[in-house]
Amino acid sequence: MLVCQGPGIGSVTHKSTWALGARTKKWLLADVISTVEFSHSGDLLATGDKGGRVVIFQREQENKSRPHSRGEYNVYSTFQSHEPEFDYLKSLEIEEKINKIRWLPQQGAARFLLSTNDKTIKLWKISERDKRAEGYNLKDEDGRLRDPLRITALRVPILKPMDLMVEASPRRIFANAHTYHINSISVNSDHETYLSADDLRINLWHLEITDRSFNIVDIKPANMEELTEVITAAEFHPHQCNVLVYSSSKGTIRLCDMRSSALCDRHSKFFEEPEDPSSRSFFSEIISSVSDVKFSHSGRYMMTRDYLSVKVWDLNMESRPVETHQVHEYLRSKLCSLYENDCIFDKFECCWNGSDSAIMTGSYNNFFRMFDRTTWRDVTLEASRENSKPRASLKPRRVCAGGKRKKDEDKAN
Repeated sequence: MLVCQGPGIGSVTHKSTWALGARTKKWLLADVISTVEFSHSGDLLATGDKGGRVVIFQREQENKSRPHSRGEYNVYSTFQSHEPEFDYLKSLEIEEKINKIRWLPQQGAARFLLSTNDKTIKLWKISERDKRAEGYNLKDEDGRLRDPLRITALRVPILKPMDLMVEASPRRIFANAHTYHINSISVNSDHETYLSADDLRINLWHLEITDRSFNIVDIKPANMEELTEVITAAEFHPHQCNVLVYSSSKGTIRLCDMRSSALCDRHSKFFEEPEDPSSRSFFSEIISSVSDVKFSHSGRYMMTRDYLSVKVWDLNMESRPVETHQVHEYLRSKLCSLYENDCIFDKFECCWNGSDSAIMTGSYNNFFRMFDRTTWRDVTLEASRENSKPRASLKPRRVCAGGKRKKDEDKAN
């Protein structure tokens, strides 16, 4: 009995297994959430993922049959916002990953949101439909056109109830305005304009005009070898439509007034914390880079997030922050290792609560930190599947920087 094995069978099987694993990994990565944003009322939560999808969740309203249902969010709508593209002029792949989502204030029955990937911003209309029209004159119920010669009487269409349908339709596409990757979008308080920022420029858009934008900040040097900093985040003031701020990789924040000039290269205020010479190290500039900036709802303060801390600034005091909260100070002794595996370049966001009395920001290991500005108390909470049951309270956690772990402590990796 002669058994022959064809050449390359093992290698072909290996390649097929590898390809299948690669596709599976890509599918899993596509489901990773890259940004989240609550609507102004808090009833809707929009999430964007690395696959270019936007999933909107709606908060359940409490009723008599389900008295504890309020606070639960169920899927409301899902749509594909961006597709992968290829820039043939620069031979560059453009990922479909959603970088930012921003809701527009609701002014009617429909809702609108902006979503962006690295290059293109889209305005989406989210609307509900629970009725359909029947009894058309020129077409049948199945949509086929009727013979006009056979129409002997006019009918008045009537609306009949139907199952609720949520529709997401693109209303505007804002493209071809950014050379570098978009890192921020912010809707202005005039509800007519918004800004988009990349590493070196900030553009001002009108929501009704897609073919042009105004460049209001440009920090690109004539010689790129002289580049020393990049824009990391930008946001409009919540009440003053002429004021905006943007942060940089050097840890500075600039406040600009668009009334002073069309090009806001000259800032109105410059916020920077003086550095302690005794604590300066090789990593000082890296960990001082601001990854996020947020105005408070009152407009009096703004909050910035760097690698190790979150800071609160009074807009009337540029010299130093009024509050500094350490997020994961235990990592300061591990900066060398974090630099070697590039974790030191990770970016974290921050946000205010509704009354500006507390702030929240993220950390590692699914942890996030909350700081009470009144009592100066802080708590570490873990977002895990174990705590994802309805109405389950998140359990506070303590992080152990080293040595033996006590009960309810997690070791810092």
